Amino acid sequence: MTLFTAIVQKEEDMYVATCPEIGTASQGSTIEEALANLKEATELYLEEFPLEKKNHPIMATFEVAAHVSA
Repeated sequence: MTLFTAIVQKEEDMYVATCPEIGTASQGSTIEEALANLKEATELYLEEFPLEKKNHPIMATFEVAAHVSA
């Protein structure tokens, strides 16, 4: 088993899940469905393109001042 990162974003009425390590993406009407679909998409991708040994990326968050216009 290999551990991957999932980034989930709400876009209109769907959730979009992406895996930054592999580049796969999928969607679903719930977060759980988007993650399940991403897992399936990633497994199918890795069947065709086996994973080379790589280090996991470092993920961090940061803040910037945002100027919101009405």
